[in-house]
Amino acid sequence: MRILPAPIRNLLIVLTVLIALFPLFGEALVGDKFDFYLQKLTTIMILSIVALSLDLLVGITGMVSIAQAAFFGLAGYTLVLVAPEYEAVSIWVALPICLGVSALAALLMGLLIIRTSGIFFIMATIAFSQMLYFFFHDSSFTGGSDGAYLFMKPDVSIAGVQLLDLENRTTLFYVVLVSLIAVFALLRTFLRAPFGQLLLGIKENESRVRAMGYNPLYYKLVAFVIAGTLAGYAGMLSATQYGFVSPDQVGWELSAHVLVMVILGGMGTLFGAILGAFAFEGLHAGFAAITPHWELLMGLVVIGMVLVLPRGIAGLLLKLTERLSAKNVNNKSAAPLAGAVQKEAGQP
Repeated sequence: MRILPAPIRNLLIVLTVLIALFPLFGEALVGDKFDFYLQKLTTIMILSIVALSLDLLVGITGMVSIAQAAFFGLAGYTLVLVAPEYEAVSIWVALPICLGVSALAALLMGLLIIRTSGIFFIMATIAFSQMLYFFFHDSSFTGGSDGAYLFMKPDVSIAGVQLLDLENRTTLFYVVLVSLIAVFALLRTFLRAPFGQLLLGIKENESRVRAMGYNPLYYKLVAFVIAGTLAGYAGMLSATQYGFVSPDQVGWELSAHVLVMVILGGMGTLFGAILGAFAFEGLHAGFAAITPHWELLMGLVVIGMVLVLPRGIAGLLLKLTERLSAKNVNNKSAAPLAGAVQKEAGQP
């Protein structure tokens, strides 16, 4: 994966700083709606982590999965089940268990479906997602269709010394923000490594990768497990934020929404997945205020994006930076030539 152009890198830094400053100045900007927007931004950043995990599969490896919500919701339910009813569970206990359960579920699912491709892979991921959905929907120990509640957020402390208070919404906001930055940086580093280059090669030409002596199935399975684990981490953060999980967080609809985020943002760029999450949620809020049938308007927008901007928002930004770079190069090349012409014209 190539290095981000300086203008885009600077844009992402500016946006990150603005988001980080929102808890400090947001109340002066939005007044009584500060808590709502703080919660909304936290939710969008959590969904951005899920979108990043899906972009690893769809945009980088070429596997269209509709199962990310399964790992998202599974980790949320795991957090609720391992937590005592009226006592905060230690984050050092909950975090590895939630990630481990998500990784194991992704591994088992991947072993069964990784040999499929195309529409068959998509249908298989939908099938497994719906299996988990009905399992949680019909099980009494998970709250059934009513969902389950987390009464106390995980405790982040060492030797009795509290490091972070996740009950504080601002603290949780910054935890999610740091998590998003860390996941993005981790995936960028991962994709610049040889393993990541192989994933890109698998997407372009799987047969050629196999002819080079590599087993594409192994690398696709590892990518699937990593993506499932990251989605599970986001699910744990979501359960921590709202203190509630429901079967809807496991169903394929959430996965479809995340896929739309990746398409809107631009597949295979990573930063596009984050932009797509913010764009999707922004459009969702706007359309929902107009009509309860907001999915119809969202569908029209997605169709328009595919037709007009097939590479998404990120593709548009990359194209603009390429044009800007090319213009600067042409100007620099033309400057010496113009100077030479003027010098020659000035000679007797």
